Amino acid sequence: MNTKNQWNSARRFLIIIVDVLVLNFAMFASFWLKFSGKIPERNFTAFSESWIYISLGFVLLNLLLGTYVFYNRSKSDIIFTTVIGQILITLLTMIITFFGRWFAFPRLVLFISFFISVILLSLYRIAVYQMYLRFSPVKKVAIVGSKEKVASAIRNFDSEKNNRHKVVCGIIGNYTEHVTKIIDDVDIVYLANEIDEKEKLAIYELVTRKEKKLFLPTTFDNLIMIRPNMMNFEDESIIEASDFRIKEEDALVKRIFDIVVSLILLIIASPFMLITAILIKVTSPGPIIYKQTRITYNQKEFSILKFRSMSATAEAKSGPVLAKSNDARVTTVGKYIRALRIDELPQLINVLRGDMSIIGPRPERPFFVDQFNEENPHYYLRHNVRAGITGYAQVYGKYASDYNSKLNFDLLYIKNYSLLLDMKILLQTIKILFDKVSSKGLDEEDASGTLDLSILKSIKILN
Repeated sequence: MNTKNQWNSARRFLIIIVDVLVLNFAMFASFWLKFSGKIPERNFTAFSESWIYISLGFVLLNLLLGTYVFYNRSKSDIIFTTVIGQILITLLTMIITFFGRWFAFPRLVLFISFFISVILLSLYRIAVYQMYLRFSPVKKVAIVGSKEKVASAIRNFDSEKNNRHKVVCGIIGNYTEHVTKIIDDVDIVYLANEIDEKEKLAIYELVTRKEKKLFLPTTFDNLIMIRPNMMNFEDESIIEASDFRIKEEDALVKRIFDIVVSLILLIIASPFMLITAILIKVTSPGPIIYKQTRITYNQKEFSILKFRSMSATAEAKSGPVLAKSNDARVTTVGKYIRALRIDELPQLINVLRGDMSIIGPRPERPFFVDQFNEENPHYYLRHNVRAGITGYAQVYGKYASDYNSKLNFDLLYIKNYSLLLDMKILLQTIKILFDKVSSKGLDEEDASGTLDLSILKSIKILN
């Protein structure tokens, strides 16, 4: 495979090194400005002894925020991530200098450093992003599968942020024959759904021999093979499929993480929760806290706590209904607290009770769980972990995705669980709080499952 212009790890490492240098230059410049070019020895000592710890925290924080991943990004997204990252690194610096007893690290320096670092890091990262767009070639994709699956996949690839993958061909019949013809003209073959086993193996062999990339959907048979265990018996190696469960020792660490984070967030969020409670009480008749039965670990029922964002009689006549965009049942205050996810804050109490986790599949109501269990035999697997306030699906998917798409994200999370992944999702959640798309409800046209096949007209289709 030609890797001449690939955006490799060596380049990413260099980017991180320069990123750290820019941060430390911003901090040094802040000291210099604060003391008019004559930095006292005790202040310079505080900086020189703490910079290594601040830099390590800076790198870890930005890795978790996904700062150094440039595909499916935009310039505004890069700037926004930089601002969020520098707010967090400023708080982290205050913590590090406090516990390290570097009290000669003035708060005014942090304030000045924030603005200088945001400007310099944004300019640098945008320059790197432009280099990425120039030196990382656009990947040509051929999508293989049924007409409906190909149309759906093309629609997903045709997103505003997807600037590195271009669908050039859709194959909806005679799969092996057509893939053989076009394999030299594409970089990636994406099998959008299950096809005949003989043809699938032939395509696997062809893609391997031609050193092309193979994309597979998150179907159950593909998900079950994630993170396998390898076993050897005499002269035979065996692949053992891992469970859709979190190991007991990992579950204990996750529970400790939940308790610590929920206590910290409750302390930080308490002023906002008080203001929200007052606004709800004075603007809409009914209770401040809304309780609703949801399903969590092992399909147990519990009462989820939320700030009420709808009228008190929202479902009195209709019964259980999924939220929609521009839902008329939402109150004036409710629109804002839903957009900022403030209505979810009381669920921190659910976490302390053990009903929920900070990170996990979003809990559904029994009415919908029963319905989804009937429609999808694998839906119950998402309840092998506690329900979460936020999760993999909320960060990497869309709020308006259908339940099958969310289920795939949830099962991916369970299979790939780690404490580091939980920390990453928690930080990524901060970004999506301001993403209008992720806050939208389920529109009726999305729920119907219909697909607009007109997009196929711009793609070469082979049948």
